Amino acid sequence: MRNINRNPNSEVPIWFYLTGGLVLLIVAIIFRPFSIVNAGERGVLMKFGKVQDQVLDEGIHPIMPIVTSVRRLSVRVQQNTFQSDAASKDLQKVTTELAVNWHVDPARVNKVFQQVGDQQQIITGIITPAVSEVLKAATAKKTAEEIITRRTELKEEIDANLKNRLAAYGVVVDDVSLVNFAFSPEFSRAIESKQIAEQEAKQAGFIAQKATQEAQAEVNRAKGQAEAQRLQRQTLTAELLQKQAIEKWDGRFPMVIGGNSSLPLININPDSLATKDNKQ
Repeated sequence: MRNINRNPNSEVPIWFYLTGGLVLLIVAIIFRPFSIVNAGERGVLMKFGKVQDQVLDEGIHPIMPIVTSVRRLSVRVQQNTFQSDAASKDLQKVTTELAVNWHVDPARVNKVFQQVGDQQQIITGIITPAVSEVLKAATAKKTAEEIITRRTELKEEIDANLKNRLAAYGVVVDDVSLVNFAFSPEFSRAIESKQIAEQEAKQAGFIAQKATQEAQAEVNRAKGQAEAQRLQRQTLTAELLQKQAIEKWDGRFPMVIGGNSSLPLININPDSLATKDNKQ
């Protein structure tokens, strides 16, 4: 039996729920009651435009629409190249190209944003003038030649000074690289001429040393040949005298008188006997 007393408003149609969900979704998209901080970033929480002490880590964070907002800053290591002109101790113009690896201190993101600004403002307002000032102070302590020959020492000085200078602003310097030095054309030509002269002097010294060694070797060889010839002449003279003595021997031994009898003086030199046997 059909119930004729049923209230027609007791059942809510499905389109009502769909419409309500769609409205809520639109409101959420417009007002965004949450904020997403991506990997490698930190969020600066702002309430009515005023920076708060809280720093938002990576992830989703609920916020109060209209009242609060979030500004995100990257805390990843970034590299920027800077070029600056300076003067050396001997008043030579030096153009230095410097590469700086840096990042914002994650714990001080809110202070950095409040005092300096976003990433581009950090580069133009803080890092660029600091690099220029540190470079000028460091290169002014060294001559142009020392800048080239003591490059590692100069790099370490710039690295340390730049770290100390930017740490006060919440910017961490990870590394500094001296990419290139450029001097005036006149000084570059003078350096090139000096290097050529040094190479030529080294080459001349090497040639002179080689000639001295060769002359000493010739002297040593001449001394050796002279000594060999002297020994040869001495040997030939001894053999010739021995031969002449043998040829002139009349077969009688010289007599040596000793005591009551006379004894023959006999040369028993083995070399002489061997020579005589060979001749026979």
